[in-house]
Amino acid sequence: MNVTTTVIRDSLSVAITKNVITVVLSLVVIFINSTLVHTFRKHQIFCKDPRYILFIHMVINDGVQLTVAITLFILSYIFYKINVSFCCFFVLVAVFTTRNTLVNLASMAIERYIAICEPLRYSQICTVRRTYMVIGLIWFICVAPDITDLFVTLATEPLSFFHESVFCLRQNVFKNPILAEKRKAFDIIYFSFVFLILVFTYLRIVFAARALSTEKTSAKKARNTILLHGFQLAMCMLSYVSPSVEIILHVIFPGQILEIRFANYLIVYILPRFLSPIIYGVRDQKFRKHLRMYLLCCRCNYTVKKVNPVDRDGM
Repeated sequence: MNVTTTVIRDSLSVAITKNVITVVLSLVVIFINSTLVHTFRKHQIFCKDPRYILFIHMVINDGVQLTVAITLFILSYIFYKINVSFCCFFVLVAVFTTRNTLVNLASMAIERYIAICEPLRYSQICTVRRTYMVIGLIWFICVAPDITDLFVTLATEPLSFFHESVFCLRQNVFKNPILAEKRKAFDIIYFSFVFLILVFTYLRIVFAARALSTEKTSAKKARNTILLHGFQLAMCMLSYVSPSVEIILHVIFPGQILEIRFANYLIVYILPRFLSPIIYGVRDQKFRKHLRMYLLCCRCNYTVKKVNPVDRDGM
């Protein structure tokens, strides 16, 4: 779909409606994720648990990814085309955070595997220091392969190219055909790597649950968590198959390309961001307990502030 040669724009009312829907949904997700991060920071019990450290890293990562997606969405309506240099920055951040989600899912699955299958060694293997080292490794693994796109573009494109304006898509700024093939290869490697880890850890936890007469409840929860990670992985894959789906839907509904793109944007970029709060913020009993306490405290504080001025007036 050549978006650089064909310009299709929404009417003003439709554009405003789509932007309001997107911003409202995104603000809801950002608010939920901010509440989770605040709850994490306020309780040392989470800050010292590798499981929740990895989780909160994914929440922050998703927040950055969502912010970039919203920014590009709004800019595409306001300016349509933006400076290539800014576009390179936005695209690279989006790619890094997308990769981070995948590798972080694999790390969280391994952590659950160690907790269930190697409980006696868990405190030695999964320390806070090593968890932060793993997060650093995640960023290195995700940044190193794709930062080369920028270096290749700097080497092959004239300097004037970075002063031009383009519709901000990855293929419009990193145009070298070799980079497209490299992206496909790394996409396959990343998804295969994460998929194999999820399958391996799931099967090992299933076998451990059958062999142990105790901790079956923990094993079941860990197994269900990995299944949800698998669902997250499937949702992440939508960003890679969505261009092909758009083309197919455009053939079926030839006059609805803008609506197809908007629905695709909501499903691919907004909907998956709801999964992390559901998996840990709501499903996890420990986190849900502290999250409920935090929300109740906020509600009580709001009520007190609202009532106090009335009390002062009556004095």
